[in-house]
Amino acid sequence: MATMAQPSQNHRYSAALAAFAVLGSAWVFVLVTLGAFTTTINAGMAFADWPLSNGSFNPHGWLTNISMFAEHAHRLSATTMGLITIALSLWILKTDQKQWLRNLGLWAIGMVVLQGIVGGLRVLLDGVNFPGFEMTIGQMLRIPHGIIAQAYVCILIAIATGCSKSWITKPIHVSNSVKRLGRWCVALLFMQLTIAAVMRHNNAGMAIPSFPYSSSDGSLLPQVWSFKVAIHFAHRVMACVLTVLLTLFVVKIWRDKAATTGMRFGASTLLCLLGLQLLLGMSIIWSLRAVAITTGHVVVGALTLATCFWLMFYSHRDHIEEGISS
Repeated sequence: MATMAQPSQNHRYSAALAAFAVLGSAWVFVLVTLGAFTTTINAGMAFADWPLSNGSFNPHGWLTNISMFAEHAHRLSATTMGLITIALSLWILKTDQKQWLRNLGLWAIGMVVLQGIVGGLRVLLDGVNFPGFEMTIGQMLRIPHGIIAQAYVCILIAIATGCSKSWITKPIHVSNSVKRLGRWCVALLFMQLTIAAVMRHNNAGMAIPSFPYSSSDGSLLPQVWSFKVAIHFAHRVMACVLTVLLTLFVVKIWRDKAATTGMRFGASTLLCLLGLQLLLGMSIIWSLRAVAITTGHVVVGALTLATCFWLMFYSHRDHIEEGISS
């Protein structure tokens, strides 16, 4: 019979490891912010070479040219993220015998390497055309690059959670309805961010230039349809669905007697992020894609996913630990 796993010699709390895991999960948002800013100002090809920038690790003029700064700072932050990930994963492999946590560390290394390769190919293949598509192969690779980043964020959050003192020392038994709704919310958030990546990199952010209506006559449905209009409209519809489900998820956590104080705080944070994300989404249209607002929308979207994923993952603590100890 499965029994609740308790802290053991193989899984003692390490404040240093926990702090380093938090550093990794925080630094990834520096990377996400710089990536979002680079895309927003169309600076992804400020340098036509990779992994160096104009053949140098410190290219001339990158601190004074905004496009060069955005792209090179993104590359430097990605390199830093890779080093942090490798160090974190090796630390876990050396000191922790929990197989699921060790596997997450290996997945993190694989993801950061894959992300670096995709990012590099995005630059190197920018001029290579693909028959039947408007975008080049390099331009198309921007989409999986953005999607992989969201999955990578979730892996780092899972690692930081698994290394935390509360995870190691405090069992939790929230209701199955909270767990189930959490899984749905994470899945749909990931779907929404995938739609957003497709929309963003197809330059469809202003395909419907009005809000809340989708046409000049005040209709909720667009008058003329195209791929860009359809993907933009799908993004709006999914935002409505997620508003309902995330609010319900928050309420269920608040009402669950087994939810910890941290989970209740996280639920409140999720609700605030949802409200901010909706406001930023509307403001993108009203401001005609102002750089700060558009960048903020991407970053808050990643924060919303990270917070929801943490709540979902933490709520499954008993299943994860029991599964390992079965």
